Amino acid sequence: MDITNIQDALRQRELDGWLFYSFRGSDPIATNVLGLHEGHATRRWFYYIPAKGEATRIVHSIEREALDSLPGVKKVYLPWEQLHGHVRETLAGAGRVAMQYSPMNAIPYISRVDAGTVELIRSFGTEVVSSADLVQQFEAVMRPEQLQSHLDAAVAMRQIVDTTYAEVARRIRDGVPTVEREIQDFMMGLYSKANLVTDHPPIVAVGPNSAMPHYSPPELGSAPLRRGELLLTDLWAKLDKPHAVYFDITWTCFMDDHVPDEHARVFEVVSGGRDAGISFVQQRVAAGETVFGWEVDNATRASISAEGFGDYFIHRTGHNIHEMVHGNGANIDNLETRDERRLVPNTCFSIEPGVYLPGKFGIRSEVDVYLTETEAIVSGQPIQSHLIPVLAEF
Repeated sequence: MDITNIQDALRQRELDGWLFYSFRGSDPIATNVLGLHEGHATRRWFYYIPAKGEATRIVHSIEREALDSLPGVKKVYLPWEQLHGHVRETLAGAGRVAMQYSPMNAIPYISRVDAGTVELIRSFGTEVVSSADLVQQFEAVMRPEQLQSHLDAAVAMRQIVDTTYAEVARRIRDGVPTVEREIQDFMMGLYSKANLVTDHPPIVAVGPNSAMPHYSPPELGSAPLRRGELLLTDLWAKLDKPHAVYFDITWTCFMDDHVPDEHARVFEVVSGGRDAGISFVQQRVAAGETVFGWEVDNATRASISAEGFGDYFIHRTGHNIHEMVHGNGANIDNLETRDERRLVPNTCFSIEPGVYLPGKFGIRSEVDVYLTETEAIVSGQPIQSHLIPVLAEF
């Protein structure tokens, strides 16, 4: 954490300070931004960074060392009245402070501070504003070495897709009985060989299961791979090294030597929406114009709706990607929420539209996009151009 950079950002936004609060690890954003290792913290703490001047640590008497890794004045409380007094005194003269709060819970990723604590701060005459843009600046922006980790993971993950589809084709040709869970385990083995780690195994979904966007094959009773069915694979992982950034993609194939017209048509619609979203971002960034997450969702969704499949696109277009696969930067969303944060340089996000036909099949095509000052670049080339007839191509 660099307090000087944070204070510069506060002054640019005409904020008096940034107030961090946590109770039993309730705010992982605070932990990440401040570079904390809370350990066994069971009592409330506050950490205040003013736009100018020295920071303040407010900690409980039995956990007075909880914030000792951070700079600033230490204030220790025991009765709750003393806690309130310390916070009131610390905020004296502060008109507007940022907290991990989102008005109307518009961005759930940011809503980490409970309503009662917000009420407490307001009772001292201080206005609480959302820290969403600050969080994006200090939580979602990638350093050069983080971007390289993302690009290195992209190379490995694209190879894993091809290796997996070759294995699927081999098993079908050879008549090897195989279920979804076995392919998931096969892919996890490839992760290990490539020095990749993940927070959850990949999605491997056959036929009707692919129409459930967050399907996960059960340990027992997962569906068999059969010729004449669609297979969806959604995989995300990062290098096994500190502060590495995830790569996240979804590919689909048809387990035969040809693709039925209906499946090909749905893939065409989905990939058209994906490309519309990519093009929208690229044009706006190249023109030096501001682009917001909700706008990209609109552009992608409009393309799919124009083809008559809008009702079957049942999730947001994409999410921020960082050290967590679902990061804390701007999401590509005007469906589940209206994300009004702008997309900023040196951040990464997914564009992943899907069409899900209940009881039949679902197709999603996911790519990752990272921004520079002048470009929006799709990582992990090539991206999927057609629904793959796996027995013909592998």
